Amino acid sequence: MKKITVFVIAFCFATNVTKAQRFNIGIKAGANASKISGKSFSDEFKLSYQAGVFMEIDFNKKWGIQPEVLFSQSQGSVANSGTILINPNSNSNYSLNYLNIPILLRYKIGKVLVLNAGPQYSILLNNDNSLFANGQNAFKSGDFAMVGGLQLNFDFLRIYARYNIGLNNVNDLNNSENWKSQQIQAGIGLRF
Repeated sequence: MKKITVFVIAFCFATNVTKAQRFNIGIKAGANASKISGKSFSDEFKLSYQAGVFMEIDFNKKWGIQPEVLFSQSQGSVANSGTILINPNSNSNYSLNYLNIPILLRYKIGKVLVLNAGPQYSILLNNDNSLFANGQNAFKSGDFAMVGGLQLNFDFLRIYARYNIGLNNVNDLNNSENWKSQQIQAGIGLRF
């Protein structure tokens, strides 16, 4: 089912690219400040990184879409007052690696400023079982989020800042606590 979905999305993008006025591809990298909200987790943002590729598909002078594929890391720590059991053989820090797939609507304001907003689906690439005493997977394998931000477009350089907020509960241990992801991202991109 996932392969069919990816194929359909790729076909739709390929069809729309032929109708687009302008099409660019590029690479990007930057910093993440991330956390998981919930009473089991520390309420501070931890610094990590993200990197990947993007496409800019403009339909006219103002509107377009910007699909991306990013490797993104989220880090944090479990609070001492949390309701989950920590494995005594591990520390209370966690590191989660995701494959983020945002599909952002682009709206150009002037020559340089672009507003970006849209959905993002993230696929969990690792799940640290050693952190929790019961050895279970603590986090769900996917996370759906909304993204909003600004981007400065210079000739070949992109400078961006955005905020991602998770919409679903990523707690896979039990239903007693609601965990939501949050990220603040900033970085640069190079368009080819």
